Order: sequence, then C-alpha cells, then structure tokens
Amino acid sequence: MPTESSPARELGLFLRSRREQTTPAQLGLEPGGRRRVAGLRREEVAALAGLSTDYYQRLEQGRNAHPSDAILDSIAEALDFDDVERSHLMRLAQAARNPPATPRRRPTRVPRNARALLDATALPAFIISEHLDVLAWNPLAAELLGDPEDVPPAERNVLLTLFRDEAQLRFADCRAMAIEYIGMLRTAIARDPEHPRAIAIVGALSVRSAEFRNLWARHDVRDRVEGGKTIRHPRVGDIDVEWDAYGLAGGASMIVMTPSAGHEDRLQLLSVLAPATRSADVLNDTAPVAPRSSRPVS
Repeated sequence: MPTESSPARELGLFLRSRREQTTPAQLGLEPGGRRRVAGLRREEVAALAGLSTDYYQRLEQGRNAHPSDAILDSIAEALDFDDVERSHLMRLAQAARNPPATPRRRPTRVPRNARALLDATALPAFIISEHLDVLAWNPLAAELLGDPEDVPPAERNVLLTLFRDEAQLRFADCRAMAIEYIGMLRTAIARDPEHPRAIAIVGALSVRSAEFRNLWARHDVRDRVEGGKTIRHPRVGDIDVEWDAYGLAGGASMIVMTPSAGHEDRLQLLSVLAPATRSADVLNDTAPVAPRSSRPVS
C-alpha cells in the first residue's frame, strides 16, 4: 500500500478538528436525536458539501491526497471556514498534491527600517520570526513583558515564554494568548513542515506541557494576533493594551502595543521605569535548533 504524504495526513487532521469543533447549532441545523459527539458527524459534513460519506472519510483519514479546489471550497463552505482557515486548507491540499522540495532556508533577519521604527516608537513593540522567536525589542516592551535578555537565546520564543510557570503571573489570560500564537505557528508550519526550528519548538513544548499538547491537537490557525490583553506588571499593576501585528519582509512580524483608554498614564509611568537603551536583538542563526528530521511536525 503506498504511503500518503504527511501533508495529506495533516489535511485530514485539520478537517477532523474543524468538524469536531463545529456544532449543528452553529450552522443552523437541528441536533437531531441523541448524539455521541458534540460536533458534526462525517455524514453531515459530506451531505452539506455534496460529497459521499466514504469520500469525505478518506479525506479525514489522509487516504486521498488529491481533492480538487472545488471540493475543498464545498467543504470550507459546509464548515463555515473563515479566510484564514480556507487559506490553510488550500495550502495543505496543494502540498498534498505536490509535495514541495526542501525549501532554501535562511535565518530571519530584522529589516533595517523595522529596527529604526522599533527604536523610534514610544510604544512597547517587539519583532518575532514566523516561528515566534523574539528577534528584537525595545526597552518599553522588555519592561512591560519581561526582558528577553534574562533567558538564553534559544528560549527567546513567545510560546516557550507563555508555557513557563511565571507566565501566569504576568499575563492575565495566558491560555487565550497561547491559542493565538499556536495558531500562528500552525500557519507557518504548513508552509514548511520540516523546518528544524518548528520541530524543536513543538517537540520541547510537547514534552513540557500537557496543556500545549491539548491545544496543539485543536489545529487552530491564525494569521496574526490582535485585540485586548491585560499585562500584570509587578510595580505598576494591571495595564490593558491592544495588540496589533504588522507583517515584515521574510515572514517576521512586528507586535505593537497601544494602551487602552484609561491606561495611558500607567504606560507613561512604565516608560520612566524602562532603561533608556536602544532595542536589542538576537538572530535565529545564534539559537541552536533541532537536527533536521525527515518527519514533519503534525
């Protein structure tokens, strides 16, 4: 029996996760009798998408690596995918049809203009790679979130930070933040499932945290982080901020935090506490990564 590509397996797992997390009520359907699962049944998704149950089941099992775009569109409509989920589905399907050659990988570097903006802004800001490594930050971000210089370069990663015990003391809703960043990492991994840094991060967190393993198994995807966050600063107290992500060249993103209404003074006080030094940075090629593996992250 031929072995299906790993992207086909990932495609199946993604579809299954979306089906299991979609209830009949979300789609305006009647629950209909006693149900053993909270989400939709395979036959319900197949009927909504105009497919046979057998065909859809083979997709979920990773035994059909060649669904057409029209079929994928039908499934996306049936499960009410948003734009990010639809793009992720199409990317996985493309990889399943035509397994990509090993990409040429280069360390993510901070563009010069982004570094200048980071130094010039009066707001807390930091720059992350597509695998969520913290590449650069300004003093106000270090004061607000914790100084990356306090941890080894290989540990300067947003997700590794969120799954440390002390993160619960700094971030009011650590789990919600973790879900967002896990979704961003999922999206990045779909582009290069065998990237050593991705394998290293997922492997390390899978060993450390049962909660990470549970959240990773949800197969949530995000293209950015945004919205309100509450930061518990040890000297200033709770500071409510709005997070926004801006894409940079090479897959990096700049995260900028703006104070919520009524919290401007607290952020101003924080700027007095922050040392007046220029932004620091650490490049990906200074951090050790896992050796190359033939097995993609799933």
